[in-house]
Amino acid sequence: MRTRLPPSPTGFLHIGNLRTALFDFLLAKQTKGIFYVRVEDTDRERFVPGAIESMLRSLQWAGISPDEGVMFDANGEVIQKGPHAPYFQSERLDLYKKYAEELVEKGHAYHCFCTPERLTEMRKQQEALKKAPMYDRHCVHLSKEDVAAKITAGERHVVRMKVPHERTVTFNDDIRGEVRFQGHTIDDQVLLKGDGFPTYHLAHVVDDHLMETDLVIRGEEWLSSLPKHILLFEWLGWAPPKYAHVPLLLSKDRKKLSKRDGDVAVEEYIQKGYLPEVMVNFLALLGWNPGTTQEIFTMDELIEQFSLDRVQKAGAIFDLEKLNWLQGQWMRKISPTEFAARILPLVAEKFSAAATDKDFVRKAALIQERITFFNEAPEMLTWFYKEPHASVELLASEKQKITKEQLPEIFQALENILSDVPEKNWTVEGLKTAVQSNLGNFKQGQLLWPLRAALTGLPYSPGAFEVAEVLGKEKTLERLKKAESITQ
Repeated sequence: MRTRLPPSPTGFLHIGNLRTALFDFLLAKQTKGIFYVRVEDTDRERFVPGAIESMLRSLQWAGISPDEGVMFDANGEVIQKGPHAPYFQSERLDLYKKYAEELVEKGHAYHCFCTPERLTEMRKQQEALKKAPMYDRHCVHLSKEDVAAKITAGERHVVRMKVPHERTVTFNDDIRGEVRFQGHTIDDQVLLKGDGFPTYHLAHVVDDHLMETDLVIRGEEWLSSLPKHILLFEWLGWAPPKYAHVPLLLSKDRKKLSKRDGDVAVEEYIQKGYLPEVMVNFLALLGWNPGTTQEIFTMDELIEQFSLDRVQKAGAIFDLEKLNWLQGQWMRKISPTEFAARILPLVAEKFSAAATDKDFVRKAALIQERITFFNEAPEMLTWFYKEPHASVELLASEKQKITKEQLPEIFQALENILSDVPEKNWTVEGLKTAVQSNLGNFKQGQLLWPLRAALTGLPYSPGAFEVAEVLGKEKTLERLKKAESITQ
């Protein structure tokens, strides 16, 4: 199966477009087919320099690499690769003009010379009469001679499709089933603009035929345009591809996801530190139901299990809490060694000693269960590389029933207990046994809270025994003495 993503370089890659690309990619890989990228750069006024590179970076980050079309080469340069080049629509203008003229010759399209001013006035009148905004076919009856004369005179014009109002256009969508459209409700869409550039409608039909696309996946907002495209395929004598109109991404209040609801650009999620595996997992479940209780999916599992027949018609809620939950689940899923390797550059940038720390994997493991984003690691590991400054207020705890007056006695007890633990028993279990066997007049929490606070300088951190084990006996006792000194 040949599938494609046709982004417009008018800005960032929208999170919804990444989901579409993912669905395309999964089906192409599942069928051992081709996923390609075609750039729809016909809107020159909205073209944003660097947008193509940004979009390709977002796809690359997500592990969605095109087999054909517009892509990066080994040096990170944008290239076009494949038998259907060029893949930039701005380089295919002669093709669109050719097929627009063919449609005119067949009587399925016509030249329109209406000025912007006339069209504006027409829409105002329709609005006043509460009519649907549609072209009124003012130019449809112009003779060939009139058209030729106007073109010769240099009058600016467009080419419009001529929709048969008596027709009912029926098509079977792979998600929505049979859809029907009455011809009189379909506008005479502009196909070729006055500047010679095609609209989406003509370019889509021409390119997806010539590039042998088997399946077009796009958002449900394009469903109303489907009859125009079906008619164009029919008029040009081509079999249409399959279509699948996926549900919109919605905010929690069930409105179309927009910038007001938070980040919608893929690059913003990359910058925040979301794992690509998480985003792929999350987006796959926005609209698709695997039919099981499984929530964590690798790309390989998605390739094996994904199917359009389990994609819902209703809008999919973009739940940031669910995304963050998945981020946490994937953080735990990474092996301790890989986790340490991913956060080491971030930690070493703040604490150079981390770069040569032989115990870094052990230290990193202490925060793996608590972290959501990699960029939290430097702060969470600060106490390993910088002496903590615990205050008396932190060391005492109303919840643990520890008063400031008790602190000197507590620290003395801790020092006595831990000093007697031999190096060979300086493990989580060894330390736990030593403390639990020597509680004296204290409860366990009354010893562990000050111990953890003294070692990290934080109210929340990994467990006291885990921290002490990694710090080592000498460093642990040093920090206990320092904390004790401020309680005198």
